[in-house]
Amino acid sequence: LRNWWFSVINNISCRRLWFSDLCSKNRSVDCIPHQNYDYSLVSNACCENTLGYIPVPVGFAGPLKVDDRTVYIPLSTTEGCLVASMNRGCRALQLSAGVRTVLLGDRMTRGPVVCFEDIVQAYDFKLWIENEDNYLLLKNIFNSTSRYAKLTAIDAALSGRFVYLRFSATTGDAMGMNMISKGVELVLSELQHSHFPNMKIISLSGNYCVDKKASAMNWIVGRGKSVSCEAVVRRSVVSDILKTDVDSLVELNTLKNLVGSARAGVLGGFNAHSANIVAAIFLSTGQDIAEVVGSSQCLTFLEKTGNGDLRISCTMPTLEVGTVGGGTLLPAQKACLEILGCAGSCDEFPGNNARRLSRIICAAVLAGELSLLSALCAGHLVRSHMRYNRSNLKLMKSATSEDSFLEQFSNLANRALKPKNIPPQSCSTVFM
Repeated sequence: LRNWWFSVINNISCRRLWFSDLCSKNRSVDCIPHQNYDYSLVSNACCENTLGYIPVPVGFAGPLKVDDRTVYIPLSTTEGCLVASMNRGCRALQLSAGVRTVLLGDRMTRGPVVCFEDIVQAYDFKLWIENEDNYLLLKNIFNSTSRYAKLTAIDAALSGRFVYLRFSATTGDAMGMNMISKGVELVLSELQHSHFPNMKIISLSGNYCVDKKASAMNWIVGRGKSVSCEAVVRRSVVSDILKTDVDSLVELNTLKNLVGSARAGVLGGFNAHSANIVAAIFLSTGQDIAEVVGSSQCLTFLEKTGNGDLRISCTMPTLEVGTVGGGTLLPAQKACLEILGCAGSCDEFPGNNARRLSRIICAAVLAGELSLLSALCAGHLVRSHMRYNRSNLKLMKSATSEDSFLEQFSNLANRALKPKNIPPQSCSTVFM
């Protein structure tokens, strides 16, 4: 189809008409924008059968001092009040010397599954993998597939005659799934042809990675970037900005995020709303949004210091992020990474940009946790959402004809374009 048209936009326009016919001439596709977009970055990289793109609002929170830099955090969301709440958390932290972070680990994983004729052969293979000399042999093979992928470990788990391998590697500034998969594929081929001809490769992924699923393994061992951060918030800031007190926050965090989550049997969900912040930053910076399920695993901990201030920390062992590849190449997403100061690859120290992004995300989660817990303590959550998370527009009725659809769409567009006098708003007072 692409060769029949002079431009990509004509190709997409044709596909939209065809898709509309497939849907019994449903005109809803007309509401999906498709012009003024560089599809050359999307083709063979981000999406197939492209019809257009989905605009999602982007706001920002900040400033927030993260280690040695002050950043403004772009957040792409349709949840009203989220950015305002984040902004309040940032303000409280900014008045209290900011956030300090530490990087606990950096590894992407891939977990293939292989099969042998019986359990004895499987066990012999496991022992062979665990031999240091053999590991070094496989490491050289793996590392030959990329300038940036560096194998750091191979773990083996046996289940009958099946062996589950877990390859761990650093992958520079890329999130690294494609990179590590390429290396694992070559290692498996070498194992099969040169050492274990009876080995059958069942799958490149046997779910031992563990990718796009919450797991105890990733929660304990880590995957992607493992980060922890902390801040000390002065009690005067807790009172003046967050409208609560230190003792109430510590008690709520214990009963909600620790006891409540444990009672519910959550896995890595010892937090108030980490996924909100992770998803918003993932959308704005072009991350793999499906990785939110693991990347949002977080332990939030609060305690009262000796002088009555609040110490808050967030530990996130599974932040699967990158600053090159995938959606990070798209113009808007790349711009958001540039705002954060970590776009593209770090030539001098490969991997530093992705690590920096993970630190910023962890600090942003801390700001979001601080503000939401404070809102719950003060009883402001429902009031703020009723004020900032409700649409005043009446929902459009389903169009029963072309004329009614166009009329409704025209009326909505006119309302959206009509100038409104909107007074300046201080986000720090949303929950006051």
